[in-house]
Amino acid sequence: MNAIEIRNLSKSFRGLYAVDNLNMTVPVGAIYGFIGENGSGKSTTEKLICGHLVPDGGEIRLFGRDYTDPGVRVRVGALIENAGCFPGSSVYQNLMMQAINLNLENPDEEIKRVLKIVRMEDSAHIKFKSCSLGMKQRIGIAMALLGDPALLILDEPINGLDTDGMRIMREILVEITTKYSTTVLISSHILGELEKIATHYGIIRQGRMIQEISAKDMENRARVFVSIKTKDMEGAEDVLMKKYDNVRREEDYIRVYDVDDTESIVEYLIQKGHVVNEIKKNKIGLEEYYIELMSQKTMAENKED
Repeated sequence: MNAIEIRNLSKSFRGLYAVDNLNMTVPVGAIYGFIGENGSGKSTTEKLICGHLVPDGGEIRLFGRDYTDPGVRVRVGALIENAGCFPGSSVYQNLMMQAINLNLENPDEEIKRVLKIVRMEDSAHIKFKSCSLGMKQRIGIAMALLGDPALLILDEPINGLDTDGMRIMREILVEITTKYSTTVLISSHILGELEKIATHYGIIRQGRMIQEISAKDMENRARVFVSIKTKDMEGAEDVLMKKYDNVRREEDYIRVYDVDDTESIVEYLIQKGHVVNEIKKNKIGLEEYYIELMSQKTMAENKED
């Protein structure tokens, strides 16, 4: 069984499709990174899953049941846009209001549980307006975790956070999935951070799913390259371009793509009079994988035109 199954989902606004025949599958227990440029339909899709918007057509199933089923709706927690808290009320008071709204049994115990998960058990008394951005994001997640949902939907929860804030957020999301078996759907533009925790990815463009792939499969598909530093970077680049098909200058390195034999590259450069100061093998990361995929898609669309 999958946590989310979407088939041919569509949603238009004033005749323009924000989501266009979208298909999507999120396995139970996954941290699913939902990726796409601004306006690609990520937030609209999340709002449709949460029932905040009504689709024009298509099907949404959560844990094998229709998403409108009251029995499955109570298993979904979400943080979309902001936490919706009262600025003058304390963290605890805001959580209590939400717990009462959800008609939770033992709300005090449940509030203590979620505050511990988001590392804010010592901040319950602080007024929401006095909290930092990172704290507010964690409060939003705590609100979404009330009632112990099986599915958590997060829209850009790490945007604007500092390095420490992003680290804490990563730890929280991993703990949610491993300790509480919660499935997480998370959208983010910070692909380097998403890459550290996601188990699956969905890449959306203009309202359509371009690719769904597991982190393991993406790792296997990712292009390998060798990064090189020499004293004469321009000369070494010219020499390498004569032998290898895909050579590029990337920041302070020359990259030779689709090659992982460092010894042959070093020998070749030495033969041509270049001393190698640094050389290492690597694979492209999520951000580069995404950029390459989008470039390929754009080229294909241009050919069709």
